[in-house]
Amino acid sequence: MQKEMTREEIRAALTGPFGSVRTPFLQNGDIDYDGLRNVIDFNIDGGSKTVLLTAGDSNYLLLDDKEILKVTQVATEHTAGRAMVVAADRYYWTDRSVEFGRQARQMGADVLMALPPDWASSCTSETLAEHFAAVAREIPVMVVTNIFSPRGMDFGLETLKVLLEQVPEIVAIKDDFCGQFARRMSLLVHPHWAVFSGGQKQNHLDLFPYGCDGYLSTYASYCPRIAHEYWAAIEEGRIDKARKMVETYDMPLFDFLPRLTGGFDAGMHGMLELYGIAPRWRRKPYHSLTDQEMDTLGSFLQGLSVL
Repeated sequence: MQKEMTREEIRAALTGPFGSVRTPFLQNGDIDYDGLRNVIDFNIDGGSKTVLLTAGDSNYLLLDDKEILKVTQVATEHTAGRAMVVAADRYYWTDRSVEFGRQARQMGADVLMALPPDWASSCTSETLAEHFAAVAREIPVMVVTNIFSPRGMDFGLETLKVLLEQVPEIVAIKDDFCGQFARRMSLLVHPHWAVFSGGQKQNHLDLFPYGCDGYLSTYASYCPRIAHEYWAAIEEGRIDKARKMVETYDMPLFDFLPRLTGGFDAGMHGMLELYGIAPRWRRKPYHSLTDQEMDTLGSFLQGLSVL
Protein backbone atom coordinates (compact mmCIF):
# COMPACT_ATOMS: atom_id res chain seq x y z
CA MET A 1 0.00 0.00 0.00
CA GLN A 2 1.29 3.46 -0.91
CA LYS A 3 2.25 6.06 1.66
CA GLU A 4 -0.70 8.13 2.84
CA MET A 5 -0.67 11.68 1.54
CA THR A 6 -0.51 14.55 4.01
CA ARG A 7 -3.26 17.16 4.17
CA GLU A 8 -0.88 19.66 2.61
CA GLU A 9 -0.18 17.30 -0.30
CA ILE A 10 -3.90 16.69 -0.82
CA ARG A 11 -4.64 20.41 -0.82
CA ALA A 12 -1.82 21.00 -3.30
CA ALA A 13 -3.20 18.28 -5.61
CA LEU A 14 -6.61 19.98 -5.52
CA THR A 15 -5.22 23.45 -6.23
CA GLY A 16 -5.81 24.85 -9.71
CA PRO A 17 -7.86 23.28 -12.50
CA PHE A 18 -8.24 19.54 -12.99
CA GLY A 19 -10.57 17.32 -14.96
CA SER A 20 -12.88 14.48 -13.96
CA VAL A 21 -12.74 11.03 -15.52
CA ARG A 22 -15.63 10.16 -17.82
CA THR A 23 -16.02 6.45 -18.38
CA PRO A 24 -15.93 5.85 -22.16
CA PHE A 25 -17.83 3.07 -23.89
CA LEU A 26 -17.63 1.18 -27.14
CA GLN A 27 -20.63 1.24 -29.47
CA ASN A 28 -21.75 -2.19 -28.20
CA GLY A 29 -21.91 -0.85 -24.64
CA ASP A 30 -18.71 -2.41 -23.31
CA ILE A 31 -16.46 -0.20 -21.21
CA ASP A 32 -13.61 1.10 -23.34
CA TYR A 33 -10.66 0.56 -21.00
CA ASP A 34 -8.13 1.74 -23.58
CA GLY A 35 -10.20 4.89 -23.93
CA LEU A 36 -10.26 5.22 -20.13
CA ARG A 37 -6.47 5.14 -20.08
CA ASN A 38 -6.43 7.81 -22.79
CA VAL A 39 -8.75 9.99 -20.70
CA ILE A 40 -6.40 9.68 -17.73
CA ASP A 41 -3.30 10.40 -19.82
CA PHE A 42 -4.91 13.43 -21.43
CA ASN A 43 -5.84 14.91 -18.07
CA ILE A 44 -2.41 14.33 -16.53
CA ASP A 45 -0.53 15.50 -19.62
CA GLY A 46 -2.75 18.59 -19.61
CA GLY A 47 -1.61 19.52 -16.11
CA SER A 48 -4.22 17.93 -13.83
CA LYS A 49 -2.61 16.98 -10.52
CA THR A 50 -5.61 14.84 -9.58
CA VAL A 51 -7.36 11.97 -11.36
CA LEU A 52 -10.92 12.35 -10.11
CA LEU A 53 -13.59 9.68 -10.43
CA THR A 54 -17.14 10.80 -9.65
CA ALA A 55 -20.46 8.98 -9.44
CA GLY A 56 -21.88 11.41 -12.03
CA ASP A 57 -19.23 12.13 -14.65
CA SER A 58 -17.87 8.58 -14.44
CA ASN A 59 -21.35 7.26 -15.34
CA TYR A 60 -21.67 5.03 -12.26
CA LEU A 61 -25.44 4.74 -12.75
CA LEU A 62 -24.61 2.82 -15.93
CA LEU A 63 -22.10 0.50 -14.20
CA ASP A 64 -22.52 -2.42 -11.84
CA ASP A 65 -20.43 -2.76 -8.69
CA LYS A 66 -17.81 -5.01 -10.29
CA GLU A 67 -17.38 -2.50 -13.12
CA ILE A 68 -16.98 0.39 -10.67
CA LEU A 69 -14.22 -1.56 -8.95
CA LYS A 70 -12.59 -2.34 -12.30
CA VAL A 71 -12.71 1.32 -13.39
CA THR A 72 -11.14 2.27 -10.05
CA GLN A 73 -8.44 -0.35 -10.47
CA VAL A 74 -7.58 0.72 -14.01
CA ALA A 75 -7.50 4.38 -12.94
CA THR A 76 -5.12 3.76 -10.05
CA GLU A 77 -2.87 1.36 -11.94
CA HIS A 78 -2.63 3.57 -15.02
CA THR A 79 -2.08 6.75 -13.03
CA ALA A 80 0.87 4.97 -11.41
CA GLY A 81 1.72 7.76 -9.00
CA ARG A 82 1.66 10.53 -11.62
CA ALA A 83 -1.25 12.26 -9.86
CA MET A 84 -3.44 11.87 -6.80
CA VAL A 85 -6.31 9.43 -7.39
CA VAL A 86 -9.75 10.15 -5.92
CA ALA A 87 -12.04 7.12 -6.04
CA ALA A 88 -15.82 7.49 -5.71
CA ASP A 89 -18.66 5.37 -4.42
CA ARG A 90 -22.34 5.52 -5.40
CA TYR A 91 -25.05 5.84 -2.75
CA TYR A 92 -23.64 2.89 -0.81
CA TRP A 93 -24.95 2.05 2.64
CA THR A 94 -22.34 2.31 5.36
CA ASP A 95 -20.90 -1.23 5.47
CA ARG A 96 -20.81 -1.38 1.69
CA SER A 97 -19.06 2.00 1.48
CA VAL A 98 -16.53 0.86 4.10
CA GLU A 99 -15.73 -2.25 2.07
CA PHE A 100 -15.44 -0.24 -1.14
CA GLY A 101 -13.13 2.23 0.59
CA ARG A 102 -10.94 -0.64 1.79
CA GLN A 103 -10.76 -2.10 -1.71
CA ALA A 104 -10.04 1.30 -3.32
CA ARG A 105 -7.25 1.92 -0.83
CA GLN A 106 -5.74 -1.49 -1.54
CA MET A 107 -5.84 -0.67 -5.25
CA GLY A 108 -3.87 2.52 -4.64
CA ALA A 109 -6.50 5.26 -4.40
CA ASP A 110 -5.50 8.17 -2.17
CA VAL A 111 -8.92 9.60 -1.24
CA LEU A 112 -12.55 8.44 -1.47
CA MET A 113 -15.34 10.78 -2.49
CA ALA A 114 -18.10 9.25 -0.38
CA LEU A 115 -21.68 9.89 -1.51
CA PRO A 116 -24.13 8.40 1.02
CA PRO A 117 -27.78 7.70 0.18
CA ASP A 118 -30.38 10.07 1.59
CA TRP A 119 -33.65 9.11 -0.10
CA ALA A 120 -36.66 10.92 1.41
CA SER A 121 -34.36 12.86 3.78
CA SER A 122 -33.61 9.64 5.65
CA CYS A 123 -30.29 10.69 7.22
CA THR A 124 -29.53 12.95 10.15
CA SER A 125 -26.38 14.95 10.74
CA GLU A 126 -25.32 12.37 13.31
CA THR A 127 -25.91 9.33 11.08
CA LEU A 128 -24.00 11.00 8.27
CA ALA A 129 -21.12 11.67 10.66
CA GLU A 130 -21.15 8.00 11.67
CA HIS A 131 -21.10 7.00 8.00
CA PHE A 132 -18.15 9.21 7.09
CA ALA A 133 -16.26 8.21 10.24
CA ALA A 134 -16.64 4.51 9.45
CA VAL A 135 -15.40 4.97 5.88
CA ALA A 136 -12.58 7.27 6.97
CA ARG A 137 -11.10 4.48 9.08
CA GLU A 138 -10.24 2.79 5.78
CA ILE A 139 -9.28 5.72 3.53
CA PRO A 140 -9.14 9.54 3.75
CA VAL A 141 -12.57 10.91 2.83
CA MET A 142 -13.88 13.72 0.65
CA VAL A 143 -17.41 15.10 1.10
CA VAL A 144 -19.51 16.18 -1.89
CA THR A 145 -22.15 18.80 -1.16
CA ASN A 146 -24.83 17.68 -3.59
CA ILE A 147 -26.11 15.44 -0.80
CA PHE A 148 -27.21 18.65 0.93
CA SER A 149 -28.95 20.32 -2.01
CA PRO A 150 -32.39 18.70 -1.45
CA ARG A 151 -32.18 19.36 2.31
CA GLY A 152 -31.27 23.04 2.16
CA MET A 153 -28.54 25.28 3.50
CA ASP A 154 -29.29 25.01 7.22
CA PHE A 155 -29.11 21.21 7.25
CA GLY A 156 -25.96 21.23 5.17
CA LEU A 157 -24.09 23.73 7.34
CA GLU A 158 -25.19 22.04 10.56
CA THR A 159 -23.98 18.68 9.24
CA LEU A 160 -20.63 20.16 8.26
CA LYS A 161 -20.19 21.49 11.79
CA VAL A 162 -20.85 17.99 13.15
CA LEU A 163 -18.37 16.49 10.67
CA LEU A 164 -15.69 18.98 11.65
CA GLU A 165 -16.15 18.03 15.30
CA GLN A 166 -16.50 14.27 14.92
CA VAL A 167 -14.62 13.11 11.80
CA PRO A 168 -11.06 14.45 11.76
CA GLU A 169 -10.13 12.12 8.88
CA ILE A 170 -12.12 14.17 6.34
CA VAL A 171 -9.61 15.94 4.10
CA ALA A 172 -11.56 17.70 1.34
CA ILE A 173 -14.93 18.82 0.03
CA LYS A 174 -16.31 19.23 -3.49
CA ASP A 175 -19.01 21.85 -3.88
CA ASP A 176 -22.02 21.31 -6.15
CA PHE A 177 -24.51 23.33 -4.09
CA CYS A 178 -23.11 26.76 -5.07
CA GLY A 179 -24.41 30.19 -4.11
CA GLN A 180 -24.83 31.35 -0.52
CA PHE A 181 -24.34 27.85 0.86
CA ALA A 182 -20.98 27.47 -0.89
CA ARG A 183 -19.68 30.76 0.42
CA ARG A 184 -20.66 29.95 4.00
CA MET A 185 -19.35 26.41 3.61
CA SER A 186 -15.94 27.68 2.48
CA LEU A 187 -15.67 30.11 5.39
CA LEU A 188 -16.48 27.24 7.74
CA VAL A 189 -14.34 24.37 6.44
CA HIS A 190 -11.50 25.82 4.35
CA PRO A 191 -9.19 26.25 7.34
CA HIS A 192 -9.48 22.48 7.87
CA TRP A 193 -10.25 20.82 4.52
CA ALA A 194 -9.23 21.39 0.92
CA VAL A 195 -12.12 22.99 -0.99
CA PHE A 196 -12.80 22.89 -4.71
CA SER A 197 -15.74 23.97 -6.80
CA GLY A 198 -17.48 21.81 -9.35
CA GLY A 199 -18.15 22.32 -12.99
CA GLN A 200 -17.51 25.84 -14.18
CA LYS A 201 -15.15 28.75 -13.79
CA GLN A 202 -17.98 31.01 -12.68
CA ASN A 203 -18.60 28.75 -9.67
CA HIS A 204 -14.95 29.04 -8.72
CA LEU A 205 -14.90 32.77 -9.36
CA ASP A 206 -17.87 33.14 -7.01
CA LEU A 207 -16.25 31.01 -4.32
CA PHE A 208 -12.52 31.67 -4.23
CA PRO A 209 -12.60 34.88 -2.13
CA TYR A 210 -14.12 32.81 0.68
CA GLY A 211 -11.54 30.00 0.57
CA CYS A 212 -11.34 27.71 -2.45
CA ASP A 213 -8.24 25.86 -3.61
CA GLY A 214 -9.19 24.82 -7.14
CA TYR A 215 -11.99 23.85 -9.47
CA LEU A 216 -13.23 20.91 -11.48
CA SER A 217 -12.65 22.12 -15.02
CA THR A 218 -14.45 20.91 -18.13
CA TYR A 219 -11.82 22.42 -20.40
CA ALA A 220 -9.01 20.63 -18.51
CA SER A 221 -10.30 17.39 -20.07
CA TYR A 222 -10.37 18.72 -23.65
CA CYS A 223 -8.56 22.02 -24.14
CA PRO A 224 -6.39 22.54 -21.02
CA ARG A 225 -4.94 25.75 -22.44
CA ILE A 226 -8.19 27.52 -21.52
CA ALA A 227 -8.19 26.15 -17.98
CA HIS A 228 -4.62 27.22 -17.33
CA GLU A 229 -5.08 30.67 -18.85
CA TYR A 230 -7.96 31.22 -16.44
CA TRP A 231 -5.91 29.96 -13.51
CA ALA A 232 -2.99 32.20 -14.42
CA ALA A 233 -5.37 35.16 -14.37
CA ILE A 234 -6.55 34.15 -10.89
CA GLU A 235 -2.99 33.84 -9.60
CA GLU A 236 -2.08 37.22 -11.10
CA GLY A 237 -5.13 38.87 -9.53
CA ARG A 238 -6.50 39.64 -13.01
CA ILE A 239 -10.15 39.21 -12.11
CA ASP A 240 -11.16 41.20 -15.18
CA LYS A 241 -9.42 38.65 -17.39
CA ALA A 242 -10.87 35.72 -15.45
CA ARG A 243 -14.36 37.18 -15.82
CA LYS A 244 -13.81 37.67 -19.55
CA MET A 245 -12.82 34.01 -19.93
CA VAL A 246 -16.02 32.96 -18.18
CA GLU A 247 -17.97 35.13 -20.62
CA THR A 248 -16.03 33.99 -23.69
CA TYR A 249 -15.64 30.26 -23.08
CA ASP A 250 -17.73 28.87 -20.22
CA MET A 251 -21.05 30.60 -20.66
CA PRO A 252 -21.38 29.79 -24.37
CA LEU A 253 -20.36 26.15 -23.84
CA PHE A 254 -22.72 25.56 -20.93
CA ASP A 255 -25.54 27.30 -22.77
CA PHE A 256 -24.97 25.11 -25.82
CA LEU A 257 -24.42 21.63 -24.37
CA PRO A 258 -27.78 21.19 -22.58
CA ARG A 259 -29.58 21.93 -25.87
CA LEU A 260 -28.00 18.90 -27.55
CA THR A 261 -30.15 15.80 -27.84
CA GLY A 262 -29.08 13.70 -24.88
CA GLY A 263 -28.01 16.79 -22.97
CA PHE A 264 -24.78 17.78 -21.31
CA ASP A 265 -23.27 14.32 -20.87
CA ALA A 266 -23.92 13.34 -24.49
CA GLY A 267 -21.96 16.44 -25.45
CA MET A 268 -19.13 15.59 -23.09
CA HIS A 269 -18.75 12.15 -24.67
CA GLY A 270 -19.01 13.67 -28.11
CA MET A 271 -16.15 15.98 -27.21
CA LEU A 272 -14.03 12.99 -26.21
CA GLU A 273 -14.30 11.74 -29.79
CA LEU A 274 -13.76 15.14 -31.40
CA TYR A 275 -10.54 15.59 -29.44
CA GLY A 276 -9.35 12.10 -30.38
CA ILE A 277 -9.44 10.73 -26.83
CA ALA A 278 -12.22 8.09 -26.84
CA PRO A 279 -15.43 7.25 -28.74
CA ARG A 280 -18.65 9.21 -28.25
CA TRP A 281 -20.82 6.26 -27.23
CA ARG A 282 -22.85 5.87 -24.06
CA ARG A 283 -24.76 2.87 -22.76
CA LYS A 284 -28.43 2.58 -23.63
CA PRO A 285 -30.95 3.90 -22.89
CA TYR A 286 -28.78 7.05 -22.93
CA HIS A 287 -28.62 8.83 -26.28
CA SER A 288 -25.31 9.03 -28.11
CA LEU A 289 -24.79 11.87 -30.57
CA THR A 290 -25.46 11.13 -34.23
CA ASP A 291 -22.99 12.05 -36.97
CA GLN A 292 -25.03 15.17 -37.73
CA GLU A 293 -25.10 16.16 -34.06
CA MET A 294 -21.35 15.59 -33.86
CA ASP A 295 -20.88 17.95 -36.82
CA THR A 296 -22.97 20.58 -35.03
CA LEU A 297 -20.91 20.18 -31.86
CA GLY A 298 -17.64 20.32 -33.77
CA SER A 299 -18.67 23.49 -35.60
CA PHE A 300 -19.61 25.12 -32.32
CA LEU A 301 -16.24 24.29 -30.71
CA GLN A 302 -14.40 25.56 -33.77
CA GLY A 303 -16.37 28.79 -33.47
CA LEU A 304 -15.05 29.12 -29.90
CA SER A 305 -11.50 28.48 -31.22
CA VAL A 306 -11.05 25.54 -28.87
CA LEU A 307 -10.99 22.74 -31.48
